[in-house]
Amino acid sequence: MSLILVIEDEEQIRLNISEILLLADFSVVSAADGSEGLHLARVKSPDLILCDIMLPGMDGFQVLKKLRNYPNTANIPLIFITAKAEREDLRQGMNLGADDYITKPFEPGEILQAVKARLKRQALSTQQHLDSHHKIEQLQQEIKENDTNLQVSRQLSDIRGNLLEKLSQELRDPLSNINIALHMLGHSQTEEKRQQYLGIIQEEYAREVKILNEVDDLRELLTAENTKLLQQFNLLDS
Repeated sequence: MSLILVIEDEEQIRLNISEILLLADFSVVSAADGSEGLHLARVKSPDLILCDIMLPGMDGFQVLKKLRNYPNTANIPLIFITAKAEREDLRQGMNLGADDYITKPFEPGEILQAVKARLKRQALSTQQHLDSHHKIEQLQQEIKENDTNLQVSRQLSDIRGNLLEKLSQELRDPLSNINIALHMLGHSQTEEKRQQYLGIIQEEYAREVKILNEVDDLRELLTAENTKLLQQFNLLDS
């Protein structure tokens, strides 16, 4: 059961949002101001945060900035709740790392749709990262196991070639997603859609960087012969 943190200073709105989420089988914790919300985020590690922009003391932008600077909360999705008069501030929120926004007044369905969509997207992104990391670890382990016995064998190039093909596919997947998102971005008619596809591009870019960073670990395990193979697949600079 996903845990949602609601940060809203207006009590009735906070209670209404909490009730909507509870009826949809979410767990809920709530805070009446930014400082309390930031504390709960660090202690409870919610799966998603719904945060008003206009809060007493620490506003929503400050909350978001602090969340993104704290390792344990940096990746928690955050959806802003905003009044129509605050639309000009939305870009600032997106630049700070907000994932979406809901405009007051809102319907219960809007809350649930936004929350479920963001959680689904987060789960997919997390799983893709875990799968990529696991596959990289498998590749590293296979290289270590085979390096001792096959270092001078002609089979070495075939085995490493298979590993490189797997790695090459892992590198191409984010690029394919970025390419699709760029295409959709060019056909987007609304700012909301453009922000959505920009978010996808940013996530896939980060995923690509993580995979590339882990390639550095593989370099230490490869012989000169295997380095040539990587260059052949355009995975290393010539």
